[in-house]
Order: sequence, then C-alpha cells, then structure tokens
Amino acid sequence: MKRSHRKVLVGAAVMLLIGVRSDGAGPACPLDVDCSGSADVATDVVYVARSMLGLIPVPPSFRALDPSIPADSVIAANAAALCPGQGCAPDAVAVGPLCMDKYEASVWQVPAGPSNAGLITKIKLGTVALADLTAGGATQISPSSSCTPGFPATFPDTGQWTQPLYAVSIAGVHPTGCGSWFQAAQACRLAGKRLPTNAEWQDAAAGTPDPGDLDDGSTTCNTDSAAVANTGSRGGCESSWGVFDMVGNVAEWVADWGPQADGCAYWHTELGFTDGDYSCMGNLGSTSSFFHIPGALFRGGAWGNGSGAGVFTVNGSFPSDSDFDLGFRCAR
Repeated sequence: MKRSHRKVLVGAAVMLLIGVRSDGAGPACPLDVDCSGSADVATDVVYVARSMLGLIPVPPSFRALDPSIPADSVIAANAAALCPGQGCAPDAVAVGPLCMDKYEASVWQVPAGPSNAGLITKIKLGTVALADLTAGGATQISPSSSCTPGFPATFPDTGQWTQPLYAVSIAGVHPTGCGSWFQAAQACRLAGKRLPTNAEWQDAAAGTPDPGDLDDGSTTCNTDSAAVANTGSRGGCESSWGVFDMVGNVAEWVADWGPQADGCAYWHTELGFTDGDYSCMGNLGSTSSFFHIPGALFRGGAWGNGSGAGVFTVNGSFPSDSDFDLGFRCAR
C-alpha cells in the first residue's frame, strides 16, 4: 500500500474516532450518524472504540445491553443519551434538548432473577410495553386509584431503598400515587431517568388544553371528575410537544425544592391570567420550625381540582409527603 493511501486511511479512522464527519460538517454530536437512530453495526464498532479510548462516555443503557433487545432500540436510547434533542426513546418526546416521558409514571416491581434481565433492560431503554411487564410477572406499585399494593418496606418514603422499583412511561394504566418525592426520584433514577426540573416541566406543558370546570369526562384533561384516568386515555389532554396529562389527573413532583409556602395566590388575580391556576410558593419569614424544612414542588393539579388545575399551578409540600392524587413523571 502506498504511503499516501495509508495516510488517507489513518486520517479517516481518526476522524471517526473524534467524531468529525467525512463530509466536513463537523461533530454535530458524539455519535455522529448514530444520532439519526440508525442501527448500523459499523457505527456501533466506532462507538465502542471511541468509548474505550475515553473520548465519549458509555451510558448505562449500553452497559446493560441485552442481546434480546432490538438494535434499533439500543441505538435510539444511546442517541437520546448522547445527542440531546436529536432522538428520544419510544416512551418519551423531545422538548428542545430534553426527553420528557409521554405519560405519568407507573412504578413497577420486577421479580429478581436472570430471566428478567431483559425486561429491566427494556425499562431502562424506554422500549418496555405493558405486555412485557405482565409477561415478566411485574407488579404495579401503588396505582393512584387505590394505592394498593403500597410501596414496600424495602422502598420507604425516605427513598433509602434496598430492593429496586422502576418508573415506567406507558399508556393505559393508572399512574402511581401515594409516593413521596424521595420515592419518585429514586424510581426515576433506577429506570435510567430523573425527575424534570420545574422549568422543564413548564416547557413540556405548553399548549395543554385546560378545561377547568368543564371536564367532559372523556376526551378533555381530567380536572373535574371523581377518579383518576388511565394514562393517555384523555386524547385531548396533550401538550404542543406531545406530552399527555400534564393538566389534572395526578399532580406531579418535579425536582426543585424551595421554602415551604405559608399561603397561595391565583395567577389571574395577580397577573391577569384567564384561568384559576394557583401558586403556593414562598413565605413571609415565619419563625415556626415548620418552615425550616424545605418543600418539594409539584405541578399541574389533580383530577378533582377543577379550575385550580392547569399548566401554571404549582404547590409544595414536605418531600416525604404523599397523597393518592400526587404522582410524577420522569425525563432524560
């Protein structure tokens, strides 16, 4: 082989390893063509090589790779982890650089053992379906309609778990309720995700139709009914980004903490907004020991709040608190 040819080949290999495209477009993201979701074996080899050289991190989803998981799902999940905004797992939608879960979380207990390794991998990749969970003998924990079965002693309200539970974004189930902020945060982390920030939640909720007291019990957001609805079942309760149930159904923990509130105000009273959304944040400097513990924020209101549910509704409570109409969703 001529020396000039060897130089070309070496140069091409270096460009692949550092992420420079052969068309000169530059490194749009660490995975280059993987960001398109392509399940290309050659690209995976490059990805692994670059990971081994320490040029890019190896996300947990790749370390947990199971041969039974379709290659397309693996690539999509890795692209979501390493190429923000250029691809999300099937259980989420892109909100700018964020991947927000489409549905409010349901928490699942998966029987231990090697036979369910593939099921846990699917959960972490965001490709799991309700049928997979059922077939694997998984049990939903604390559906908000009854909160039974409750969170086990191995997953206490302090979040100091000893046996894992996993938050899942799927349609057609009651979202989990009666969980503390600590439990919600850990269930997200164990699924390879996290709680969204308050600002991220606000962004993802944009455009969600708010029926207020005019919930029709079928297609509108579940704001004025006697019970929780299945995730995604209210077809008209979808944000402009494609996220479901962000108004009503269950209120949702977000990542942020702040001072405990000693009162509430209405957005329409203070700022002229045309709905009944309320805000319970901040206090007037009370010296009560009650206010020395921070409050964790939750958003959106619940199924019985009527006009008080909405995209601007924000409240806070002790992070160890829980209620049947208080749930969460995860993000990446």
